[in-house]
Amino acid sequence: MLEGVNLLPEGVVLADGILRLLISTALLLVVVLVARSLTARFIRRTVASPELRGRWLVNSRNAFLLLTLLGLVIIWGDELRTLALSIVAIAVAFVVATKELILCLTGSLLKSGSRSFNLGDRIQVKEFRGDVIDQSLLATTVLEVGPGALQQRTGRMIVIPNALFVSEPVINESFTDNYGFHVFSIPFRRGDDWRSAQRACLESANRHCAPYLEQVRTFMTRVSANRGLAVPAVEPRVTLQVPAPEAMHLVVRVPVKVGERSFIEQAILSDVFAEHDFLPAHHEPRARIAEPSRVEDAGDI
Repeated sequence: MLEGVNLLPEGVVLADGILRLLISTALLLVVVLVARSLTARFIRRTVASPELRGRWLVNSRNAFLLLTLLGLVIIWGDELRTLALSIVAIAVAFVVATKELILCLTGSLLKSGSRSFNLGDRIQVKEFRGDVIDQSLLATTVLEVGPGALQQRTGRMIVIPNALFVSEPVINESFTDNYGFHVFSIPFRRGDDWRSAQRACLESANRHCAPYLEQVRTFMTRVSANRGLAVPAVEPRVTLQVPAPEAMHLVVRVPVKVGERSFIEQAILSDVFAEHDFLPAHHEPRARIAEPSRVEDAGDI
């Protein structure tokens, strides 16, 4: 046991290894300081040119500084390695413990940087869908819209962790400010009179969209020019989809004003099915139930 331990204040005890490292560090510093002093004295006495003397003094000082750092790394290498491993272990534990918090902050930076949506936009993340009413560093609050594809508010509020924006795609239904497109499908059996239903859907869609069709075309032309996109066709269309051998779906796409998706869909469905069931010709007609009064605004309220 080194006698230097007895020189420490009462209650402070150093291990032999640490004490040796401290003594080695002190000897290194003393040797470097003495060597630097002797070198500087030698340069001042032997170099006559002031510029050359100043350059040698600076170079020698930097050389001794690097020598000191190298010596300290050699002396304290094992302890520095142990300290680095401890820091890494602490950092890993911290990251694991705060993983969700870090993901939420990262998601907040991601949505802000990508400008994926703003307050008031209607978005969908996984099965969560609604109008954005608040944003923070950790979560985004929406008023739920649904259920499913329905364009009406349920009265419930959803708080979405921003961590979802890191791993899940965001659907922004408010990409355009004034006008957009709405798509919905009507299922039929292959044996039903779906051809008449297709014609009825197209006629009803054209009738309801005619008052603002030119405004939609002008708006889409401007948006496409600003974003470098091809101008989409804005006329209503009804296309066919065959999801199964015995099934036939009519896919209706109509231009709509923002906030009137549900109103237009309900208006078209009411027109199409108000007088016809589009059953096969050999099928006996069903007893018709009294038609309910038409909802003027099924809207997004």
